[in-house]
Order: sequence, then structure tokens, then C-alpha cells
Amino acid sequence: MMRTRPLKVALLGCGVVGSEVARIMTTHAEDLAARIGAPLELAGVAVRRPAKVRAGIDPALVTTDATALVKRGDIDVVVEVIGGIEPARSLITTALEHGASVVSANKALLAQDGAALHAAAGEHGRDLYYEAAVAGAIPLIRPLRESLAGDKVDRVLGIVNGTTNFILDKMDSTGAGYQEALDEATALGYAEADPTADVEGFDAAAKAAILAGIAFHTRVRLDDVYREGMTEVTAADFASAKEMGCTIKLLAICERAADGESVTARVHPAMIPLSHPLASVRGAYNAVFVESEAAGQLMFYGPGAGGAPTASAVLGDLVAVCRNRLNGTTGPGESAYTRLPVSPMGEVVTRYHISLDVADKPGVLAQVATVFAEHGVSIDTVRQQSRPDGDGEASLVVVTHRASDAALTGVVEALRSLDTVRGVASIMRVEGE
Repeated sequence: MMRTRPLKVALLGCGVVGSEVARIMTTHAEDLAARIGAPLELAGVAVRRPAKVRAGIDPALVTTDATALVKRGDIDVVVEVIGGIEPARSLITTALEHGASVVSANKALLAQDGAALHAAAGEHGRDLYYEAAVAGAIPLIRPLRESLAGDKVDRVLGIVNGTTNFILDKMDSTGAGYQEALDEATALGYAEADPTADVEGFDAAAKAAILAGIAFHTRVRLDDVYREGMTEVTAADFASAKEMGCTIKLLAICERAADGESVTARVHPAMIPLSHPLASVRGAYNAVFVESEAAGQLMFYGPGAGGAPTASAVLGDLVAVCRNRLNGTTGPGESAYTRLPVSPMGEVVTRYHISLDVADKPGVLAQVATVFAEHGVSIDTVRQQSRPDGDGEASLVVVTHRASDAALTGVVEALRSLDTVRGVASIMRVEGE
């Protein structure tokens, strides 16, 4: 039986995502009411520019006073899609204090202050949901938090930023350089005017922190995530990757240590074999590969950004939170019982692809191999090729077996001290094997 009194929703932000949320609430009102058990009412929309025309939204609902809106007391759910740290943090906290549950898409805030926000939600008996914060339309947080609640997740490996995947895919498929591919992404609207958050890995790092915390039931903050951008990836790196049967992706990688006593979270470019499912993720799409003890390998794939896809995830959370509201219950909160430490990047073990510029003369390979051996790093393959211009230099590519980041750092420092090594052209990790 459907309740006739509507559940009141306040919307903070009415940009690309917020306007789609409002549109879907209106156009799918009957379906949403049937799924929830009560109709939804858009009770207010907080914006910075009230004079802007917003199709389908009653101007009487628009306000610039977001604080007054979340303090009203009659609001059942606050949907926050303004982004950033402040005023979003204060508004979410105030909403919870005044009896509203919260649905958010704010990855940066959740990665930085998720524990405090969860504590506030728990204190006031309200929900805090944020499926849209990690992978747009892709259902990922709920499967990790609920569907795999009885399993042990060991690894989460994913492409969680559509802009960077578009750029790298363009470099791979056309041979374009980084700047050329970025310019195309910008022209097509995939990249912001200032793409720093995407190409330097900040966006992906925030998502990695959220994923690691949920997957391993421990608290992982943005500062715990190792981050390396993709601006130094070159066409030559892609050529080397192809020779190895690989491609290059910007990956978010969250892992439980083999002994189960710690976790790691990192974001960086990496070579992955073409046989790996993530290698075939093209354009601006996202995909996340989850490895768990009982379920085995799972992959989640789909559009990771954009107004409609992100709004889909927001509405999914809104339906779940409203159902809880009607039933007088709350959904899963923060699960951080394991309290596992986050290991530094130096302890991370993986394979490496190192490209060196060396003198083209006998004995160089032996010197390089000795450096690797002295640091306990085993070599898998070596490829040396003379330069066609005959300048007395050669390219030397070394692919290692698994080694720690600290050991590899020692190797690189020692290589740079050799007279026969003219430079380290690139270093890239090899994942997905």
C-alpha cells in the first residue's frame, strides 16, 4: 500500500548531474513512487546563480541559502551534487543533524572526511549513500558493501576516470602524442579546461581511497593513496607496450597484503596484457576488476561519468534511502573493523618495465645486469637495440620479475651513476598478470 504523504527531497547543486536528477525525478515520478512506496517531492534546489533558467524546475523552489534549506526539518533526504570540500561538508553534517538522510556524489569529500561523515550519520540514525562517487552509473559500492559482504576481497583493480582512459586509448589506437590526445579530449568535452584533477590522478586517487576502505573494511584516506599522473606517458611507451603484448592504462589498485595484515592503495599508469579484460576498455568508459576469495574474479563495466549516468546512480541511492526511511531503518554504515594499516609505496611489489639510453658498446648489458642483481631484483627479459642514427647510443629495455618499489628505486639510482647509462627514458609498472 502506497503512502500518500510525499517524501521531501532537497537538491544541493543543479549543474550537469543535479539537473538530470531533477529531470528523472519528474519524468519518472510514478515509477519511482511505485518502487519506493511513496511519492517524491522536490522541496528545494540550492544553487549559486538563481537567475539561470532551469528547465522543468519551478523557480519558486530555487534558493541560494543552502544552509536554511537543509535546516528546514521537514526534509527527508538531501542530495548533494555540488562537489568540493566546503560548503559540502558543513551542509551534509547540518542535514544529518536536522534529521535528513544524505545521498552524495562527492568523491573528494568522502575520501578526505568519510569517517567523520559516517560517524555523524550513525549518531543521528540516518543514511549516508554515495554510489555515484566512484564509477558513475556502474553499480560498484553496493556490490562491494552488500553483495560481497560475506566474502573476502583481496584486490580491486580498475579504470575509474573516463577522461584519462579516452586520452590513453587515443594514444594507443592512433599513435598520437599526449598533448594531441588531450586536445581532442578537450574539444569533445571529455576533459575540463583545467584537466589537472584527471590527468594527475587526483580524481582516481579519491575513488581508490573510497574503494579500498569499503573492500577491506578499514579506513583509507586520500593521503594514504600513492598517486602518479599520466602526463609523462609517451608514444614510445605505447610502442614498447605493444612489443610486450600490452597496452597502458591509468589504474587505481587496492590490494590486501598476502599475509592479510595490511593494505595498499595506489594510482599510476601501468602496462597490462592485452589478454586482461581491462585492456579492452575503450574511450571514456570505466571498468573495475574485483578479485575475491569465494566469488573469484568479477568485472564491472560502463559509463563512468556524465550527467545522466551519474544521476542514475544518485537515483538508485535515493530509492534505497527512501525505502529505509519508510521502514524506519538505515542501510549499511561504515565498516572499519579490521583497522588495517596502509603500507607505503616502497613496500608494494610488482613487475617493472625500464627503458634506458645507454652507450652502444660491449659490456654495458653486463654492468646493468650486475646493478639489478646487487639490489636483489631479478630480470625477466632484456632487449637492446642500436640507434639508427649511429650516435653511439642504444636503447636498452629491461622487464623485471616482481620486485618492491623500494628495491627498484635503489636500482634506478645506481644505474644513473654508471658512465655507460646516459639516461632513464621511462619506468612503468606492469600489472594484471
